[in-house]
Amino acid sequence: MRPTKKIYDNILETIGNTPMIKLNKIAEDIPATVLAKVEYFNPGHSVKDRMALKMIENAERDGLLKPGGTIIECTSGNTGMGLALAAIVKGYKLICTLSDKQSKEKMDILRALGAEIHVCPTNVSPEHPDSYYSVASRLNKEIPNSFYPYQYDNEGNTQAHYESTGPEIWEQTEGKITHFVVGVGTGGTISGVGKYLKEKNPNIKIWGADVYGSVFKKYHETGEFDENEIYSYITEGIGEDIIPKNVDFSVIDHFEKITDKDGALVTREIAKKEGLFLGYSAGSAYQVIRQMKHELKEDDVVVVLFHDHGSRYVGKVFNDDWMRDRGFLNNENSTAQDLVRAHANLSLVTVKDSELVSHAILKMQQYNISQLPVTRGEEFVGSLGDSRLFQMMVKDANTGDKTVAEVMDKPYPMVNATDPIQEVAKKISKETDAVLVKLPESKYHIITKHDIIGALS
Repeated sequence: MRPTKKIYDNILETIGNTPMIKLNKIAEDIPATVLAKVEYFNPGHSVKDRMALKMIENAERDGLLKPGGTIIECTSGNTGMGLALAAIVKGYKLICTLSDKQSKEKMDILRALGAEIHVCPTNVSPEHPDSYYSVASRLNKEIPNSFYPYQYDNEGNTQAHYESTGPEIWEQTEGKITHFVVGVGTGGTISGVGKYLKEKNPNIKIWGADVYGSVFKKYHETGEFDENEIYSYITEGIGEDIIPKNVDFSVIDHFEKITDKDGALVTREIAKKEGLFLGYSAGSAYQVIRQMKHELKEDDVVVVLFHDHGSRYVGKVFNDDWMRDRGFLNNENSTAQDLVRAHANLSLVTVKDSELVSHAILKMQQYNISQLPVTRGEEFVGSLGDSRLFQMMVKDANTGDKTVAEVMDKPYPMVNATDPIQEVAKKISKETDAVLVKLPESKYHIITKHDIIGALS
């Protein structure tokens, strides 16, 4: 660890020496001492500042990055932040490619620091020309005097944590650490810290947080890269659909899969119980300890690394509407009104009983909905669902020319805005796919079977 200075020559000198903080309320049920290495105290508010600077310094040393050059990197946001600080101080231009699942806050901050942003689709393979890996590689080839660090395979990533993060953790725990827990993305943090700690004490357990939709856990346990494991997930910054060279599986003892929902909920819980306003992956990392607590003893000392700051997730994890939309909030005390809160300002789409069925189908397609309340004047007189429509059209190709009144089902049940979700759910059945909720000012909204499933999951 480097000594603390009173005055720093530039912002890059403040990277590292982050505090270790004991977790109390949230760890009451854990049979061990749990300490948090809080990396948002770095100037770019994440652990990635360490490796971003090391990759740039190595590139300068090796002649790969020259004065006036352009840094191009694919990032989930935090590495881009660290590179942005280095680029500002050292006089480089920065271009970042990000996947479209990253938070708007990350993109806005990168732009504020002068970076050029290219947003790429998440749901494409790494080899696809539009992936954030491929776009960064293409820009590197097209732009003269540019350097593409590629954090996934750049050894400076692991080196930074072997030289700084690992030694800090060892010294701060006075060598008493027994377990190290961290989310795994590029692999640099867990591999660098893990290598250093195991050189000090081979008995230290290194645990990695993985997500459903990522390949790490199965690859670690079987050596098989299974493409069937890969699918889109919401958690940011951890998990991969590739095997980065920086992931040193030999120093990792165990990967634990964490759901998107648990990661989000635990991140919010840490804020309320410990006053630590953290990023999404922090909840995932801590959830590993909860799921693995049966492996822990009273005299164990567990260090969990918290990657970044919650300010980058205000529009997501710390936004109730975003959480509700994904079925992440505990809905035990929620009401019918809570289910429609996110779109309560929109008008209810209905169809008149005198309209043709073909018109109703067009409305379903236009608004991407599956259920339509049927009206006559100001009254709800029936309902129309896509499942029933499908059955009728298979039997009779001329169904579209009939009026809605000829084919409609009975009206959807009506519920009050204050009715608990559990009571609303009881009105859904095999024959009833939706209910109508009456809101203040005589407005109505629809709650479908899928809305209920999402709320209760």
